[in-house]
Amino acid sequence: MADALTLTESAAKRVAWIAEKQAKPAILRLSVEGGGCSGFQYKFDLAESAEQDDMVSETGGVRLVVDPVSLDLVSGAVVDFVESLGGAAFRVENPQAASGCGCGSSFGI
Repeated sequence: MADALTLTESAAKRVAWIAEKQAKPAILRLSVEGGGCSGFQYKFDLAESAEQDDMVSETGGVRLVVDPVSLDLVSGAVVDFVESLGGAAFRVENPQAASGCGCGSSFGI
């Protein structure tokens, strides 16, 4: 599927850990909102369930869900979890983003 999103093993483990701490299902919702320094920004939330029209990707028993509108802006992306000296965060490697920003949480098309 060309639209497929990928959740890396590192991100899946982190989602599972957070979900366990919050006693919620291991479902990460990625959505895109207007704003940020480059026009759009990524938003991550734990979801109780996938919606009927969501695109669902699964890695190690952890699901990544994306609504159809956001999927248009992130299809083919890879969601990773990276830890560095600057901190730890989910990062989206989005092949559709024409521009990004230094913080890595917003992008332009």
